[in-house]
Amino acid sequence: MKSTSIRTVYARQIMDCNCRPMVEVDIVTEGGVMGRASASTGSSVGSYESYVLRDNDFERFAGLSVFKAVENVNKIIAPALKGVDILNQKEIDAIMIELDGTPQKNKLGGNTIGSVSFAALRTAAKTMNTEVYHYLSEGKLKSLPIPTFNSINGGKYHGFRMAFQEFTFIPYKAENMEEAVEIAFSVFKHIETVIERFQKGEPAKVGHYYGWMPPNDNPETAMEVLHTAVVECGYENKVAYALDCAASEIYDKNTKLYELKGKMVDADEIIALVKRLSEKYNLLYVEDILDENDWDGYKRAVKALNRTIVIGDDFTVTNAERLKKAYQEKAAEGFILKPNQAGTITESLEAVKYANEKGLLVVPSQRAGGAVDDIVPDLAIAINAPAIKNSAPRTGERIYALNCLYRAAEMEPNLDLYDFTPFIRF
Repeated sequence: MKSTSIRTVYARQIMDCNCRPMVEVDIVTEGGVMGRASASTGSSVGSYESYVLRDNDFERFAGLSVFKAVENVNKIIAPALKGVDILNQKEIDAIMIELDGTPQKNKLGGNTIGSVSFAALRTAAKTMNTEVYHYLSEGKLKSLPIPTFNSINGGKYHGFRMAFQEFTFIPYKAENMEEAVEIAFSVFKHIETVIERFQKGEPAKVGHYYGWMPPNDNPETAMEVLHTAVVECGYENKVAYALDCAASEIYDKNTKLYELKGKMVDADEIIALVKRLSEKYNLLYVEDILDENDWDGYKRAVKALNRTIVIGDDFTVTNAERLKKAYQEKAAEGFILKPNQAGTITESLEAVKYANEKGLLVVPSQRAGGAVDDIVPDLAIAINAPAIKNSAPRTGERIYALNCLYRAAEMEPNLDLYDFTPFIRF
């Protein structure tokens, strides 16, 4: 048996950075190399992404435990992968997909299969004694992704609900990674000052995703606060913006309306608001502008928003076939890449390949329930992604991802930050 053959696959339950149970997998080869990974779970989860298998035993971990998923790895997946070459990612993923046999991995769990797939990739890179991004790129690195920073967070707060989930700034014209990080450091800190000034001295509070709580329920106010912070820090010519509307979270399926500033409005009013924002601010892209099933609305959004790019997250769920449909129907111009949505590295790369062939924007992203040592930064570098969603620069898993980019920039001095020019509409 070759030294690169899989000897053991073993899973355990650990906790993610939101203190929710998650699956962690160790893979060991016959040559004694061990790789470890886990598949994170988001707070906003699209209904079409890979199924997150939880025990639903409310006497343990409030029903969130993943002991069944762990058992699926140790008793079903592990025997099937024993002896498979760790360097054959496609075979490893294909075996698990066949074992499950469902479109969304409902049988074994997308979190189960994803954790094994990511661990296999990491083990393969260690076997070849190289970084994951080097192994995956096969020597075809061209640039480094620009980090993006979720700064003001939507959602339900005491007394109001902010409709849009994330207001993001992007140092897209930073000279290098060090400047991008310094811009993030300066702007994120100064947002606190601007919010407190807006609130007449009332302290700014931490938001739902570790950014800042907005002053009120108006997306236009949030953008004004963010832009003011950028201008006062002196970075107006180096920073652009992005929105994550996460519109499925504010959508009422019965009325087919969206909750915005305390009122129920239709899709066209959401599109009109984003259009106003895109005409006032330099928006690079807007994701999930409407509900994940509103195909006609997405087509209208793509047609109406000529100063920004409409991309999908819950709408496209890192699925090559869904992305293909969105492209063919002119319903999306890119997608957020979340490998746990697809469930395997192979399927994630299939979506990336299609997007690259069609000139679509690809933005890899961590999940809100991530873990330190996430696979996403390596994946973002490997595919030469234009940008990566790092979220707010406040908690450990976010800072870990940022430091991965910082470190890669030093280790790969010949790589510049991605030139966003092909995707700029403003």
